[in-house]
Amino acid sequence: MAGKIAARLTELGITLPEAAAPVANYVAWVRTGNLVHVSGQISRDANGLICGKLGAGVDVDAGAAAARNCGLALVAQVQAACDGDLDRVTRVVKLNGFVNSAPDFGDQPKVINGASDLMVEVFGDAGRHARSAVGVAALPLGVAVEIDAVFEIA
Repeated sequence: MAGKIAARLTELGITLPEAAAPVANYVAWVRTGNLVHVSGQISRDANGLICGKLGAGVDVDAGAAAARNCGLALVAQVQAACDGDLDRVTRVVKLNGFVNSAPDFGDQPKVINGASDLMVEVFGDAGRHARSAVGVAALPLGVAVEIDAVFEIA
């Protein structure tokens, strides 16, 4: 029987991507006690990596869409950590968002809203979280956004 969160994903028309395997010397997620720390998920979609620099060729709406894709990848990783049962997620605790930014770009919070809004859409009030939205000079592979997260699980 599908759980409440799986049903919510279906209702929203969301299909999660496959949880990506790490590409270096780290693990995709670590569980310690009732917390799951998910490694940074980079912006990608069905066509591949979403690259570019916000404020220099990439606008806020495209950045927010890239952040949403990072959020989908985060949910896929926590689903793997919960043996497929997203109903075990009791709280999205924290998102740390990194935005590949031109020197004068200051709308990082608007970009990371793409992931924050997704967490609330999927998990309801349990999706409300603390967060950071930071501009950086570069990200791996030239991607536009990278986000890591902490989830509380039952």
